[in-house]
Amino acid sequence: MQKITPHLWLDQEAKAAALFYTSIFENTHFVGSTTIKDTPSGEIEISVFELEALRFYAMSTEAEAPFKLNASLSITVACTTEKEIDELWEALSQNGNIMMPLQAYPFAQKYGWVADRYGLSWQLMLQENVVPKQKMTISFLFAGDGCGRAEEAARFYTNLFPQAKILTTSYYSEGEAKSPQARVNYLSFTLEGQAFTAMDHGYGGEETFNEAFSILVHCKDQKEIDDLWRRLSADPENEACGWLKDRFGVSWQLMPEQFEKTLLFGSEKLVAETFKVFSTMKKPDIKKLEEVQQMYELSQE
Repeated sequence: MQKITPHLWLDQEAKAAALFYTSIFENTHFVGSTTIKDTPSGEIEISVFELEALRFYAMSTEAEAPFKLNASLSITVACTTEKEIDELWEALSQNGNIMMPLQAYPFAQKYGWVADRYGLSWQLMLQENVVPKQKMTISFLFAGDGCGRAEEAARFYTNLFPQAKILTTSYYSEGEAKSPQARVNYLSFTLEGQAFTAMDHGYGGEETFNEAFSILVHCKDQKEIDDLWRRLSADPENEACGWLKDRFGVSWQLMPEQFEKTLLFGSEKLVAETFKVFSTMKKPDIKKLEEVQQMYELSQE
């Protein structure tokens, strides 16, 4: 199971977005979807899908999402042919918002940055004659009050996981960035073997992290949940249903590994009962969730 997963909170469009994304990329898989009824947020729809070996969660509720996607977190795609990058750009830019047009730049033969019709930001980069180890990468942009903290954040995150390291760090040269706070123009690191990138906004920017794009971590046991929760959570008022916010404002979700199977493939009754208990928690309690499973199994005998 992929350890770390991007989680998107969309406006009543989770399944539609999942089907759109799986239609435009080559190597895709729609894992499944579920609907959870009678929650405090109304009906919740969750879809899980894979694009180029990267698993995604997409969630939507009956009400309009209280948070909006922005460029603070994006997905960078390594394209290996002109045809691939052009076709992806055409699909993603349709009814979207172009932030950097698809063209040649000093740092890339061909590159473009676009927010698609659902608001998700994509960075497409042509890398001909290169077979990328990871086709898609979660990319952090530190802007506003967080500008200048990209390197600090990467060091913090790589200290959280046993298999993690910083690979490359590149700094803005003198006069290159318009914001005096901006330091890092490119930083790559890995968490549990998965690649990430980070940078400071060269113009300072106003994009801030929020719950519309969170980082979901599948945890193997209660000890891992407890340890990550203690080290990650920096705002007790933003702890709910496995969600938390770190010192940089990034939203994370900690999920027991076994919860995904229940969520996607459990019966409607089991999903509802599990979510009802889960929604009362701040930090996930695996023992209580297992008790729900056991009670359900007994009721079926």
